[in-house]
Amino acid sequence: MALDPVSGQGRRMETLAHLLSRHAGPGRLDWIGLRPARKAPMEVVAAADLTEAGLTGDHVAGPGKRAITLLQAEHLPVIAALARVDLVTPEMLRRNLLVSGLNLNALRGRTLQIGKAVLEVSGPCAPCSRMEEALGPGGYTAMRGHGGWCARVVTPGRIFVGDVAQA
Repeated sequence: MALDPVSGQGRRMETLAHLLSRHAGPGRLDWIGLRPARKAPMEVVAAADLTEAGLTGDHVAGPGKRAITLLQAEHLPVIAALARVDLVTPEMLRRNLLVSGLNLNALRGRTLQIGKAVLEVSGPCAPCSRMEEALGPGGYTAMRGHGGWCARVVTPGRIFVGDVAQA
C-alpha cells in the first residue's frame, strides 16, 4: 500500500498490466489508403475489406505480422516539424490506416478492434528510404520512432472511415 501524495491516505498500487489495459477512450479510423502497385500513388478509400492477407487491393498484402500498417494521426505534425515541412499527409507516408485518439505504441502485442475487424499490433513499421523523396533531406530520420505499426489480422471484416478503434 502506498500513500496518496494529495490526501496522505493509503491506496493500493495498480499493476502495470492494469495500467496498460486502460485508455482514455476509444479512438477513430480517420483514413484508409491502398497501395495498388509498387511506387504507385496511394488510393484513398472510404471503406475496405480487411482479410487475413491485409486490405483487398493493396499490393503489399500478405498474411502475417505485416499484413496491415497503421499510423497514429497525432504523429503527422511531429513528423512535419522534424522534417521541417509545412504539412505531412498519410498518402506521403504510405501506411494503410490512420488512427486517432489511441496511443498505438501502448498496443504492441495487443489487439485493436476497428469496426468488426480485429488486428494484433505486432511491432514498429520502420521508415523506408522513400521518405527522403516524400519529405526531403532528413525525411527518413524524421520518421524514426513515428513510422507507425505493423499488425496481423485476427478477425477479417469490412472497415469504414469513422469506425471506432478500441483496444
